[in-house]
Amino acid sequence: MAADKGPKKAKKTASQTAVWVILALLILGLGGFGVTNFSGSVQNIGSVGDKDIPVDSYARALQEELRAIEAQTGQSLSFDQAQQLGLVDATLSQLITARAFDHETDVLGISVGDEILAEQIRDIPAFQGMNGEFDREAYRFALDRAGLNETRFEERLREETARTILQAAVASGRSVPDTYADTLLDYLGERRAITWARLDEGDLAAPIPDPSEEDLQAFYEENIDRYMIPERKTITYAWLTPDMLLDSVEVDQARLDEAYDDRRAEFERPERRLVERLVFSDDAAAQAAKERLDAGETDFDTLVEDRGLALSDVDMGDVTRSQLGAAGEEVFAAESGAVVGPLSTDLGPALFRINGIFPAQTTDREDAYEMIRQEIAAAQARRAVEAQMEPVEDLLAGGATLEELASETEMEIGTIDWYEGLQEDIAAYDGFDAAAAQLAEGDYPELTQLEDGGIFAMRLEGTRPAEPAPLDEVRNRVRSSWETQQTVAVLRARAENYRDQLTETATFESLGLETQVEEGVTRNGNVLGTGGDFVQRVFEMEPGEIIVTDGFGAVQIVRLDEVLPPDEDDAATAQLREGLRDSVAQNVGQDLYNAFAADIRNRAGVRIDQTAINAVHANFR
Repeated sequence: MAADKGPKKAKKTASQTAVWVILALLILGLGGFGVTNFSGSVQNIGSVGDKDIPVDSYARALQEELRAIEAQTGQSLSFDQAQQLGLVDATLSQLITARAFDHETDVLGISVGDEILAEQIRDIPAFQGMNGEFDREAYRFALDRAGLNETRFEERLREETARTILQAAVASGRSVPDTYADTLLDYLGERRAITWARLDEGDLAAPIPDPSEEDLQAFYEENIDRYMIPERKTITYAWLTPDMLLDSVEVDQARLDEAYDDRRAEFERPERRLVERLVFSDDAAAQAAKERLDAGETDFDTLVEDRGLALSDVDMGDVTRSQLGAAGEEVFAAESGAVVGPLSTDLGPALFRINGIFPAQTTDREDAYEMIRQEIAAAQARRAVEAQMEPVEDLLAGGATLEELASETEMEIGTIDWYEGLQEDIAAYDGFDAAAAQLAEGDYPELTQLEDGGIFAMRLEGTRPAEPAPLDEVRNRVRSSWETQQTVAVLRARAENYRDQLTETATFESLGLETQVEEGVTRNGNVLGTGGDFVQRVFEMEPGEIIVTDGFGAVQIVRLDEVLPPDEDDAATAQLREGLRDSVAQNVGQDLYNAFAADIRNRAGVRIDQTAINAVHANFR
């Protein structure tokens, strides 16, 4: 069958993606790469059935993949890195799959007619003139830039469109029976009703005895992985931050006075009221409304609603006495929650409701001046650091060492054993953390700016391997962990004794245990006061079973009371069902697509010319 026999609109939609893929090709062109410079008679890197895979198509696909990754990460990506990440093999596989579908469209007789093809070409902006109409010269020029002629381009566009039609047909056949999604929902949405009790340090019959030195040493050695110091980079750095210069910054008194006057309203805030105002057409209407309020026949909200207004329409926000004009005295004399009026306003008689009282706020003049001084000094310090950047960069360009920077400028020098996650001194700055992660031996010190306006340059002195922290440095942590372990061991023995009694005739109540009941624990949920794999263990239980778990230095005794189905009244259950249907349909669709593509490749046969592929790769290195 031929695709051009169907509705024109459907074919245009199906091929829209292909059109813009080709357009991107035309805009990007092949500038700066040289895929048209392959010499020799080799024109293809392989074929699928009777469909060749052109050398330039493979080169262009690799280039676009590299550009896409660089755009996503914001970092340059070498070809060798792309190979290590598997991007090169993935690109070749995608190209083989595309040509496999091209082969299959020929076998099935799927094609695009000349009329549809012409319409697509006319719609591509790159081929249009100043008047928005198709321009043949623009068409030829764009194709020439891409290294294509009209015949070759139109052939590719026709193939792209036919391929898109076939791929859409394969992907659309992915309906999944409701029972499949419901089975998954029953598993994921199933709930558990449990009764449980918690034993913690407060339930110990006696305190845990103090550990001996031998106890701590043994625990430290048995759990040495907890006390490892990660691999560290020993870094020498020179830095300067605005905070380092604050004490040397002088702020002129006249400037302080001027800033205080400009911001006086910020430091001397008058008394204010949070007010709503309902204006009436005349005094009689306003007075009648007030009398109904006083008689308890209505309330302020209803009066507003009766006027066809919302509370936001009458809300004045927080206002000063002067902003209320003649109404200010009576409004400010009223208590919060009161309604006063009718009072005269520029808009007419009005009722006022007072929703809040904000007393006057005055910042002590000395405190205000100190606040302003610190702000001005910080700004001046940042500018002073900025002024140092160019001289420092000149010194570095002239071969100055970090030590010389510290002696010839206001920068300070320091050394740090840095590892990812360290949050001390200069390592607390995000800018330093990112730069330190990239720092390699032999790197020349470069000036870098910190987020607070500071600057630094650094040098890698060496790398120290991961090693255990000495016991004396982590003694408190070791002791705390040892005490927790001992506490849990004692509590667990007691809890297991309780469990054995509960499985016979005892009850939680008869054992004096304070219980909690959870009616709907879900697989992805959690139970407050528990830790570790508590929920996972609960879902492994049988009704009536009792187990002992521990976490966060405590022990839990848990009984599974009932297995409950998903809560159909919960909106989250409906969302989960729809999400499962969509996810399963997508997975099935992808599996169908992959299986169909593999079948085509197997039937058509795939031939790869590794020599031609290596020649393309050489152009990227």
